[in-house]
Amino acid sequence: MRARSPAVYQVPAREGVPLLSVRKLRVEFPSRRGTLVAIDDVSFDIARGEVLGVVGESGAGKSLTGAAIIGLLEPPGRIAGGEILLDGAPIHALPAERMRRLRGRRIAMIFQDPLTSLNPLYTVGRQLVETMQTHLELSDRQARERAIELLDEVGIPAPRQRIDHYPHQFSGGMRQRVVIALALCAEPELIIADEPTTALDVSVQAQIIALLRRLCRQHHTAVMLITHDMGVIAETADRVAVMYAGRLAEIGPVEAVARRPAHPYTRGLMGSIPVLGADVRRLVQIDGAMPRLNAVPAGCAFNPRCAEAFERCRRERPDLMAAGATRAACWLYDGEQAAPAGVAAAASASGGEA
Repeated sequence: MRARSPAVYQVPAREGVPLLSVRKLRVEFPSRRGTLVAIDDVSFDIARGEVLGVVGESGAGKSLTGAAIIGLLEPPGRIAGGEILLDGAPIHALPAERMRRLRGRRIAMIFQDPLTSLNPLYTVGRQLVETMQTHLELSDRQARERAIELLDEVGIPAPRQRIDHYPHQFSGGMRQRVVIALALCAEPELIIADEPTTALDVSVQAQIIALLRRLCRQHHTAVMLITHDMGVIAETADRVAVMYAGRLAEIGPVEAVARRPAHPYTRGLMGSIPVLGADVRRLVQIDGAMPRLNAVPAGCAFNPRCAEAFERCRRERPDLMAAGATRAACWLYDGEQAAPAGVAAAASASGGEA
């Protein structure tokens, strides 16, 4: 592990305070036909050095949650409720200029397509140097040397030569490594990685996953990893949050969620993944589709697709509650609710703990 640059100032950690706390986050999109609620009552923490995986179908609200945290919601989207705390300090209502200074310095983002993050007219070295000098007091020479160090750290061969190359001169996997270097150049405390491996070959995906994990350990950086790929989550994350229709369905240690999923939706996701060596003739299929924002059903949003739903699921929306080693938003785990015998038995047989 290389020594950190003495010019980089790290904000001291506050003992006992999570690096990122999201509390009852609500994101709305006003429209002529009414207000659409895209994120509803979402809460979670991320500790320093932790990787939190956020998984779910397209439209579940994963990327919107990340965009709200870093202050990049597209109008007319807005944070309509809740709090976002960075090291205990609220950042959800910061003025635009203060939020701009925060981005890159304390929070960075890695996007799915590296070409959207890199200016094709500038060399990668110029982009790294300009980003560093925006946030840090570094001379041209210091910034260039640090850029070369970063390119070397993320696995770019011959970094002293490649630093003066343009984005189109790199392969897709190498461009994504450059983007990771760009995210790291001011040594942020939190990185939001939005589908960082989706556009890459499987072999390159594995390299990027290993790189993110290694950098997280070395720099003690927190990572929010947004993806639809449970394989990526299993390889990378410490905990996983499963989202459905703008809410958290389940959250807990990645091994517990993968091996003993509690929520019926999570069990469906896990059951749809093929397992090497398993003699399974047909994978689990979740019938139906995720509801549109203007047609989210009453009660639990998953109830029309859930084979274990009972009357309360159609009337009342559950909050996260203890479900074995995880927490699940499901009435099967309400100690005051006696679920129908057949439903409880199905939950137990599927790996849940009622």
